[in-house]
Amino acid sequence: MLLPKITTFFNRSLTAKQLKQLHGFILVQGLNHLEGLIIRDLITSQSDYSQSISHYLRLILHHSALPDVDSATSAMRYFCKHGGYHEAFDLYVGLQRSGLSPSTFTVASALKACARIGDGNGGIMIHGQVYKYGFCGDVYVETALVGVYTKLGDMETAHKVFDEMSERNVVSWNSMIDGYLRSGDFATAEVVFSGVPNKDVVSWNSMVSGYSRTGDMEKALKLFDEMPERNLISWNAMISGYIECGKLDLARKFYDSMLQRNTISCITMIGGYSKCGDIVSARKLFSETDRMDHLLYNAMIACYAKNSRPKEALQLFDEMLQTNVNIQPNKMTLATVISACSQLGDLTFGSWIHEHYMNQTGITMDDHLRTALIDLYAKCGSIDKAFKLFHNLQNKDVVAYTAMILGCGINGKQQIAIKLFDEMTESKIRPNLVTFSGLLTALSHVGMVEESYHRFNSMKRYGLVPTPNHFSLMVEILGRAGRLEEAHNLIKSMPMEPDAGVWGALLLACSTHNDVELGEIAAKHCFELEADSSGYGSLLANIYSSVGRWEDAKRLRKSIHEKGLVKVPGSSWMDHLQE
Repeated sequence: MLLPKITTFFNRSLTAKQLKQLHGFILVQGLNHLEGLIIRDLITSQSDYSQSISHYLRLILHHSALPDVDSATSAMRYFCKHGGYHEAFDLYVGLQRSGLSPSTFTVASALKACARIGDGNGGIMIHGQVYKYGFCGDVYVETALVGVYTKLGDMETAHKVFDEMSERNVVSWNSMIDGYLRSGDFATAEVVFSGVPNKDVVSWNSMVSGYSRTGDMEKALKLFDEMPERNLISWNAMISGYIECGKLDLARKFYDSMLQRNTISCITMIGGYSKCGDIVSARKLFSETDRMDHLLYNAMIACYAKNSRPKEALQLFDEMLQTNVNIQPNKMTLATVISACSQLGDLTFGSWIHEHYMNQTGITMDDHLRTALIDLYAKCGSIDKAFKLFHNLQNKDVVAYTAMILGCGINGKQQIAIKLFDEMTESKIRPNLVTFSGLLTALSHVGMVEESYHRFNSMKRYGLVPTPNHFSLMVEILGRAGRLEEAHNLIKSMPMEPDAGVWGALLLACSTHNDVELGEIAAKHCFELEADSSGYGSLLANIYSSVGRWEDAKRLRKSIHEKGLVKVPGSSWMDHLQE
């Protein structure tokens, strides 16, 4: 009698909370075989993606005593639909370990997950299993295989699978078009496109998007105008293409011409405004949007963080969590918020997210989050925590190495910074401009002038052109060593006009070593570049005082007072790490 009563509940529209209560009752009664119905209803009852529901699904499947293929496949398709590709593939691996034979839909979902996360080994393994399970003639499985190889850039194998297909659908053709476009072979992509028997809007969108990505907006617009049918992706591709080309006015013209828009339309425009530093327009667009979601909040929070407005980023995150908004953050949200904490040096809030909030919401750690936390802990002096996270990275990239090098450089671990730089280059990871800023900062603290020159000159080897910031660091290194004339000659050799930061570094060095002649030269340039700053005048006045030129010092200080100049607040290259 109990079983029929319970199953009637599944015919009703239950909330997630009610489903969890029903699940608890089922487990208590020992009716574990009904867990598949719980999974089905959890997935179908959610109109939007929820991190907490995703976490709950993983827990059910992990602890289920009676796993079944249909439940796992439903969950895999749910994860793939909402970007949980790692979770989907992990479920497939779990099914394999349990000895259960997958369905064609299970294999297709697993292949889709491999394609999206770039797991070539996983894709090849499943390709072998396709033969084992006799799925070679299934159009969905074979189309998913084409998708894996095109996403991996292996167009030779993709074409081989495509040629062997007994039946092709438009998705197969579109995968081939997309693969050739991504590999840069536009000529073959155009041939494949012309050969598609029944082109759909996706076929046209692939070509429009391909041209947009490469900045060929003339061809993109021509195809766009020829399209027999357009959808939101068509319009968004054009908007994105114009933004990438720096034509924000044309992007906004397309945006305003859309009869209807989606979240992607809005976040693409917000990203464009963020790129050019127009925070006001980005916020206006964000505020005018009717239906908010976590993607929109992520875009606006990132806009603030990337444009050195970390306080506003944290305020918007707080708004996101308010009960009247109640939008669930995801990993990307937290990574951006942690980056904002890093800019502010707010270790308390950043570590609360790491040690408490992530556990409360079931948000799991990934390399992107780890790297954001490494940057936070390294900047805030918790170098041991940063190292622990660094060693747990699945894939160490230039961003992670740079964060550690910066952290070590400013926390008195200069030799470790140098060792990390060498380890990075030995691993064939190319340093970027910020990496060299961190390395030169580390070297400046230990007075290694010749080593600094060697590292500075090695930037050319990596195709990097030193910025005024790097010259400023070299001037600082030479200045600390008392090699002021050498520092002056380095400035005169710069391929670009020196900025106030470069001349300011020389002026500071002259102040330290009481060099009046060079100090006057440096100060003259500083006054010309930043006439409203009193800091440079104060440094020159100090130099005059140090050599007994009291009248000159008095005159300069009086002039500063009469002009009402103010000191420029201190800043450093660390403030620009996230830009």
